Formats: sequence, structure tokens, C-alpha cells
Amino acid sequence: MTAKAIMGQGTMSGAGKSLLVAGLCRIFAPDGLRVAPFKSQNMALNSAITADGAEMGRAQVVQAEAAGIAPEVTMNPILLKPTNDTGSQVIVNGQARATMSARDYFAYKHELIPDIMKAYGDLASRFDVIVIEGAGSPAEVNLKDDDIVNMGMARMASAPVLLVGDIDRGGVFAQLLGTLMLLEDDERARVKGLVVNKFRGDKTILDPGLDILRERSGVPIAGVIPYTLVDIDDEDSMSDRLSVRATGAAVDIAVIRLPKVSNFTDFIALSAIEGVGVRYVQRASDLGEPDLIILPGTKNTIADLKWLRESGIETVLLKRAAAGTPIVGICGGYQMLGLEVSDPHGMEGGGTIRGVGLLPTRTVFEPAKRQVRVATSIGKLEGPLAALSGMPVEGYEIHMGTTTLEGEPVTAPVVGIGNVYGTYIHGIFDTKECAEALASPLFEAKGLDAADVRAHDMKAYKEEQYDKLARAMRDNMDMELIYRIIEEGA
Repeated sequence: MTAKAIMGQGTMSGAGKSLLVAGLCRIFAPDGLRVAPFKSQNMALNSAITADGAEMGRAQVVQAEAAGIAPEVTMNPILLKPTNDTGSQVIVNGQARATMSARDYFAYKHELIPDIMKAYGDLASRFDVIVIEGAGSPAEVNLKDDDIVNMGMARMASAPVLLVGDIDRGGVFAQLLGTLMLLEDDERARVKGLVVNKFRGDKTILDPGLDILRERSGVPIAGVIPYTLVDIDDEDSMSDRLSVRATGAAVDIAVIRLPKVSNFTDFIALSAIEGVGVRYVQRASDLGEPDLIILPGTKNTIADLKWLRESGIETVLLKRAAAGTPIVGICGGYQMLGLEVSDPHGMEGGGTIRGVGLLPTRTVFEPAKRQVRVATSIGKLEGPLAALSGMPVEGYEIHMGTTTLEGEPVTAPVVGIGNVYGTYIHGIFDTKECAEALASPLFEAKGLDAADVRAHDMKAYKEEQYDKLARAMRDNMDMELIYRIIEEGA
């Protein structure tokens, strides 16, 4: 059996395509359809590891969870992880294939069409409906040659398209009509519905504009989705979380916003604890005196370590460590906290760089990337976060490099020296027990009662958020039209 398809494309990055796809997956599944998400090419630093060790974009993991199925790399066969402003690591079917400049990848990407169609065909043979996500905008005319992710993908999958505009940024009518104007005739014919996303206020005030939009576009309005606060994993480049600067919370956690920060979703479980504020810091002057500092993952450890030094944040970090502030490094952040990072194979440009020196570890990059799911428990720790000892953790490792302590590879899930700790495990705080064990001593250190510290069961919490998103969409979209679009196809 070959699945039917529907595709969400946007007028721009951040218009809400990812959440639209997640919401549709959450709607279709309880309606009795076997549904799966698909994005041929994703560009993001927020990735995840599947059960079989493949790397894929986190957005498709979220969408799979919303659909009630296990994520698999067929849902995102191509992942681009930017290493600098003009190049990316190219990950195909879950494994790193090469690092390419933007120009080289543009010339190469058509060779990936067989991989894309094999993955899509696999899904289409097992599901009733595939909900496809585009990338950026289909009206980026400079990128339309050999397009594999927007209208090119819609054509390959014979998919009808919902075009999503973001009214919260203003100019939504120009966004939608301008995008349609720049499409080719056959592409425009694929657009079967328009969606106005992130609307605030009285919809009746919007109705006259919607009438003009229908008249000038000739495309029906599929929905006006209200601005809905749902706590769902973001894609890195457009996340509002990274703009958070201040907090009035009882416990202040500062995450260093590295230029190539990755997997900042590691900290959603902490920000969901009542009384805990998580903020992202880019300037030394903004660090202040937080109760905990986290140095997160990064796609480019050496470049971001240099930035840490040049920005002055390293100096402040050393002062806070000397003052007893607990500091946690995750993945690339863990590597930075050591004595030295070496790149003998040129994985990040080559060379050796001095680390921050807060952990007696050394890291050497190797060509092979470690990609594995982890379920373990933390060993005995000392210092301010000793309560983490014995806590169960689940997550994944995704990194290049072997880290050694006194010449021997580190095998402990968490290394702790004094008030400084390091781990390779992403998602380490997602277990309720681990999040509470981290937060409780921070409350106690401030003379606050930690008895009422309650973390969320993140799996249950995510389910609640997916349901909230689906309700908002179902109540504000023409689901009869959506189902008709799917049935009639492109």
C-alpha cells in the first residue's frame, strides 16, 4: 500500500511548519490513521539518536512522538549540521558522510535524491499518511534548482501543500501572496490551503483580510491557528528560548550560549521546574552570580572554546568556579572544561588548544563519531551536586573524540572534581529523579525549602503538550478541508 501525503511549507523559517506537522500527526493518529512525519533535508544543530544509533533532526523526533511512533532515520534521511557560517557536516541516513561548503553541497545534493526517495518509499509502504515538512520558503528562487526539500519534494511525493504564514511577525498577507506569486504555475497549483499561524486577538477583525486573501490567491483558508504556548522541543535557529536573558526565579541557572550551541533542549526539563529559571548568556557582563552554570554541547568545540576565551566568559567562569558555583559541562562543553582538546585528523580544522582547565581531562578528536543511546546510573559524586549519585539517567551520546583522565578513557557517565562536573549524555536531566536531584541542592544552598521541588515526568509532560497543540489546531482548522486535500491529492 502507498501512503497518501500532505506537506507543510512556510513563507519563511520559523513560520511554524514543524509544529504544524507535529499537530497534524497528533490529530491523525487518534483518528485511526497510521501516520508518520518526513523531512527530506533538515538543517539543525538539535539532533537526536535513534534506537539503532542513527542521527536525525530533533524536529522529526518530536513529530514521531506526536504520532505515537518510534523515531527512525527514514523520517529525516538528510541532516545538515552547520560547522561554520558557510559549511556543514552532511549526515545521510543517520551517518556522517562529509563536511562540505554551501557551494559544494548545492552542487552535490541532487545525488542524494535516491536516498531521499528510498527513505520516503519505505515509510509510504508502511503508513496511511505521510506528513511532510518543507524547509525555509519555497519562494527562495536562488535555491530552486535541484530543490529536494520544498516544491521539489512535493513533486517527488505527489503531495498537496499547505502554505503557512506567521502573522505574529506582521505582513502575513504579503507573505502568503508574495510566496504564491514567486511560484511556478505547477507549483502554485499544488498549494491547496493557506494557514495563518500565531494569531492573537479577535478573529472577526481578521476576516476582511482573509476574504481578500481568498479572492486574490484563489486558495481556500485551511485555518487560523491562535498563538499557543506549548512547551515542545524547538529547532535551534529560531528558538525563543535562546533569547531569554533575565529571570526572577528563586534558582538561577545560566547556560552559556555558544555560537554553535547544540541540543539546548537538554535543559527544558530544568526550566519546567517551578522556581527554576534558565537563561542563556552570550556576554561576560550578563553572567552575574547564578546558582548553576552549564556549558552546553556544540558542533564546533575548538571554535567555541576560542570564542569563550575571546569573549571574556572563560575568565568569569574561572572566577565563579573558584567561588564555589557548581559548573556542568555537557558533550562539547565537557570537552572544553578539560586541560586540552586535540584535533590531529583535522575534524575541526586541526591543531591543539588549551582547555578551560577545570577538569583534569584531555580530549582527542577522531574521525568516527560516537552515536549511542544510554541508560545507566550516575556513580558516586562529591561536592555540591553529590545528590546526583546513583540517579538513573537515560539519553544519548553524539560526539567525536575520546576523553581520558590520567591517560585512561573515561567510562563514568559523569565526571566530578570539586564543584565542576562533565558528561557526554544528552537528555541527562530528562528523568524526574535526576532533575530533582540537581535542583534540590541549589534550593537548599540558598536557604530555600527543597521539599516541594517537583520535576515533570518528561514523557508524560510531552504527551500533554502534544495534546494541547492538537486541540488548538483541530479547533481552528478546517479539518474537513484537510482530509479532502489528502484524499484528492495534488
